[in-house]
Amino acid sequence: MSNKLIWHGHANFEIITPNLNILIDPWFDGNPSAKISFKDLKKVDLVLVTHDHADHLGQAVEICKHFNASLGAIVEVAEKCQQKGVKQEQILNGIGFNIGGTVEFKGIKITMTQAFHSGSNTLPVGFILSLENGYTLYHAGDTGIFKSMEVWGELYSLDLALLPIGGVFTMDPKQAAYACKLLKCKKVIPMHWGSFPVLEQNIDNFKRFLNEYAPSTALVEAKIEEEVILD
Repeated sequence: MSNKLIWHGHANFEIITPNLNILIDPWFDGNPSAKISFKDLKKVDLVLVTHDHADHLGQAVEICKHFNASLGAIVEVAEKCQQKGVKQEQILNGIGFNIGGTVEFKGIKITMTQAFHSGSNTLPVGFILSLENGYTLYHAGDTGIFKSMEVWGELYSLDLALLPIGGVFTMDPKQAAYACKLLKCKKVIPMHWGSFPVLEQNIDNFKRFLNEYAPSTALVEAKIEEEVILD
């Protein structure tokens, strides 16, 4: 069975491996791009949260309670979720982890990376996931471009990057395309666009800049709720 990915709009992704269902930034309720509720999901084993803004924390707490899922987040966000009812034994490492750290969950390695953004009570982050078969993907979270993205491309062979392109709150298409050059990622899925009127409303500019800055990175045009095979 192949690994699969489903985009639920904005920065909300579901990653399906032969054994696990993983959600990243599970914003369903109130997400104008999402077409389903989290209760429509069949199962969730792990929820990862990049930061505590409402459009990324989303329904993480409710999902962990509903599915008895584990939670991966920076320490302060993990503490916030625990205060809202997520059990300590559901939290990776008991109290969460931090930037530069790697934790394992049922055959998957999750490395927390820095992100340049803001948060309500803590630092924003990204995640690099190495799945059971070695497939490696990077969810950048909400971030501006930063030169040390180049390090991730040197340390990891990134099969796929999930990068914000919306502008205003994150990288814009030009910066995100250049980020692909730094990351040396094989493929990219643009995210965090089209959700609000102030953001980029399509990926046309990103396509153009990607061809200019990182022509060796293949663009994957994910559609909401459609499965993407990760190979």
